[in-house]
Amino acid sequence: MAKDRVMYVCDNCGQESAKWIGKCPSCGQWNTFKEFRVKASAGSAVSRTSSTIGREGTVASRPIPLAEINAAEEPRIDMLDDELNRVLGGGLVPGSLVLLGGEPGIGKSTLVLQTILRLKDKKVLYVSGEESARQLKLRADRLQPPTPSAKEESGQREDGLLVVCDTSLENIFTHIDAEHPDLVIIDSIQTISSEAIESSPGSLSQIRECAAALLKYVKGGSAPLPSIILIGHITKEGTLAGPKVLEHIVDTVLQFEGDQHYLYRILRAQKNRFGSTSELGIYEMRQDGLRAVQNPSELLMTDNQDGLSGVAIAAAIEGVRPFLIETQALVSTAAYGTAQRSANGFDYRRLNMLLAVLEKRVGFKLAQKDVFLNIAGGLRVTDTAIDLAVIAAILSSNVDTAIDSDVCLCGEVGLSGEIRPVSRIDQRIAEAQKLGFHRILIPAANVKAVNPHAFDIEITPCRRVEDAFRALFG
Repeated sequence: MAKDRVMYVCDNCGQESAKWIGKCPSCGQWNTFKEFRVKASAGSAVSRTSSTIGREGTVASRPIPLAEINAAEEPRIDMLDDELNRVLGGGLVPGSLVLLGGEPGIGKSTLVLQTILRLKDKKVLYVSGEESARQLKLRADRLQPPTPSAKEESGQREDGLLVVCDTSLENIFTHIDAEHPDLVIIDSIQTISSEAIESSPGSLSQIRECAAALLKYVKGGSAPLPSIILIGHITKEGTLAGPKVLEHIVDTVLQFEGDQHYLYRILRAQKNRFGSTSELGIYEMRQDGLRAVQNPSELLMTDNQDGLSGVAIAAAIEGVRPFLIETQALVSTAAYGTAQRSANGFDYRRLNMLLAVLEKRVGFKLAQKDVFLNIAGGLRVTDTAIDLAVIAAILSSNVDTAIDSDVCLCGEVGLSGEIRPVSRIDQRIAEAQKLGFHRILIPAANVKAVNPHAFDIEITPCRRVEDAFRALFG
């Protein structure tokens, strides 16, 4: 009789090994191999939807010539949410497997629940492994309070939204086969387990094999199959709980991020087989759920920065979406022997590089001063075009001189003090003009690509950091 065997899997990249290894040979991470036991009779764990063998020993599936495959594009499911549709690439693709990840309490279940409450013409199966049916009902009433005038509409929605509280993968497949929903929500994948695997729910083997079985289910067969949205948790390191191979299994990986102390949430696509990963969605957390922010620039800037030093407006782009953000800096004399450096929403190492450029190339001595940098709104910006706004805010706080409130900046700062060109300069200028700014500082190398007659805003080119400082402070 065959015996169970022990396998070790790297929870960062999914590399398998017959014995424990300190350093993963695939991704190079240390102490990432976790042990799990594989039943000898389980084979490849969940075999419910694998290819079947015919009576004469032939495989039921056969190779198909590429010319015979029907490539007609199916219409996407409109999620009735402009931000979510944008990040998905135009809507949800039928028969796709989507993974939505985020920290606990960030609003993943709220985003999914309020979205499916709007889908009046779709049959949705909500599989809850963390909350009871009563808890889901209370949350649904909070997100969409029932009114006497909308009684019939509410009844139609309740008929189309089915809730089941189960954590067994086999039972979930039974419910899907019985109800034939258009969309399946699994909240969360860490709570689902299969009887074919002898390990606790949330372990590496359970997460990987359950996700693989769900993928085989939605991709197999010729009948119309539902789309499945998996909700996943984030570990302390900021990665999706479970092996990294989970991200390779699904079609789309959405990251829902933000600070719980702020109102704004950002939805990013880290992987998308059906669209671009450059799109970005912004939401505002409210008492009655999440509200899509159509114009984030107006919410990320305050109206009372007149006369305040250390504030600069940057024309940034996240993905393909331009918006203006407020960059705040505070420079003060170090109270202790070692100066402090702090950055919220900005790369700490890049801040140190910009401070070194200011000291070496411009001549400002900041080695004995504390520097604190903050991106307003709790956002984390990765666009290097806000470098010019960062150093302008730092200099403004250092000399205690305010920057005009009708001026915004964009430009990447190099190590030699030059201002390097940035991408999508036309979109940045158009966003600044739309919000009423009168002047924008851009890299000199971008001027030749800009039509000055197309914008009703003063464009000031800057070749070096000194040019920008003279344009701002005279």
